[in-house]
Amino acid sequence: MAQEVRVRYAPSPTGHLHIGGARTALFNYLFARHHNGKFIVRIEDTDIERNVEGGEQSQLENLKWLGIDYDESVDKDGGYGPYRQTERLDIYRKYVDELLEKGYAYKCFCTPEELEKEREAQRAAGIAAPQYSGKCRHLTKEQVAQLEAEGKPYTIRIKVPEGKTYEFEDMVRGKVTFESKDIGDWVIMKANGIPTYNFAVVIDDHLMKITHVFRGEEHLSNTPKQLMVYDYFGWEPPQFAHLTLIVNEQRKKLSKRDESIIQFVSQYKELGYLPEAMFNFFALLGWSPEGEEEIFSKEELIRIFDVSRLSKSPSMFDTKKLTWMNNQYIKKLDLDRLVEISLPHLIKAGRLPEQMSEEQRQWARDLIALYQEQMSYGAEIVELSELFFKEEIEYNEEAKQVLAEEQVPDVLKAFLEEAKQLEPFTADNIKAAIKSVQKATGQKGKKLFMPIRVAVTGQTHGPELPFALQLLGKEKVISRLEKVIH
Repeated sequence: MAQEVRVRYAPSPTGHLHIGGARTALFNYLFARHHNGKFIVRIEDTDIERNVEGGEQSQLENLKWLGIDYDESVDKDGGYGPYRQTERLDIYRKYVDELLEKGYAYKCFCTPEELEKEREAQRAAGIAAPQYSGKCRHLTKEQVAQLEAEGKPYTIRIKVPEGKTYEFEDMVRGKVTFESKDIGDWVIMKANGIPTYNFAVVIDDHLMKITHVFRGEEHLSNTPKQLMVYDYFGWEPPQFAHLTLIVNEQRKKLSKRDESIIQFVSQYKELGYLPEAMFNFFALLGWSPEGEEEIFSKEELIRIFDVSRLSKSPSMFDTKKLTWMNNQYIKKLDLDRLVEISLPHLIKAGRLPEQMSEEQRQWARDLIALYQEQMSYGAEIVELSELFFKEEIEYNEEAKQVLAEEQVPDVLKAFLEEAKQLEPFTADNIKAAIKSVQKATGQKGKKLFMPIRVAVTGQTHGPELPFALQLLGKEKVISRLEKVIH
């Protein structure tokens, strides 16, 4: 592309980084990096009442955690700042004044009550989408001066051109058209001097030289209003790509009240998901590569990202696929890093003390290593490793059936005798002991392993038996065998 690609993700600090926002940020980022362009994070903080403490910081920190490194933002000046809208109010005022001077905007003195009455009358008349009647558009200069002299508060509205068609080529949807008759004169600046979203976003995108805008499809209906502002200033609009909805497994639009899906990136981080797996997973939410491969590094995704492969259909947030993908990454993870994300969960659950001896720390490390193949996320270690922290084992029906098989007493007694002799109680020695039991009893395979596993762990599935028994320790293994035999 001849012109430098500049894209932006513009969250409002009214909440923490949501999976929908993360996906939008990621597509902007992949596009920018693919074209050696710039990725900007701009904070749209003009909805002051709804801003939450720490919202901005959470957005930035979680983007960085995901591996979405930005080129410009509130903490990284690239010469196009300020990057917070509340620090740009003078800039918006200047452009509002320009529209007023050119006669493209006007002051509206209608009160909220008058506007509500107008909307109610239109609804009563069967108008589904009420519009502002435009009555203040026709005030004379003298009337405006009089109302201002009386101290009447006013908003500033843009004059919507009559009989105009707004058409643009969406990078996802193709040609999209809107008619100006379906849009009433809309407010560009509120009575408190704060610009509205659809006005401020155009000023910011133009001044920051934004070339492409990737955003959620809920913004599609905002586009004609924004194109109107571009037109009035004679500016070139960016290219738009409206990303399809993310839906849940019932194919319903993802709502922040949907309890079936974890909604915020910080929650995945706390559960011990890996940022590189989340990055990979989000990239496939509404975009598909060529071929069947689903596991990609960040560098591969940057290289192969192609806008033409953005989906036109809603993308389903498949939690099972995410846990599968995270497991693929965990299997290949360096053990030190796996311990780092798993150990805090064992401590939090009260399974291990915060201050550990070297021996305890090594035991915890071995325990985590034992479940590396199975683990889908760090917090899962608590549930997976439960058998190591139980005083008493409860045997379910499946376990009881195994223990009721006729060869079981012989196998368990023989293994108990072997276990008592074992010194040191290591996985290799345990393997050798099981072999001796095989010779002594003539049992092999499931008939041999399963009674030992069930008697000692209460489970019919689990990690490699000799390693599990080593970690349980000689005393516990002997005690559990004796309880079952007697």
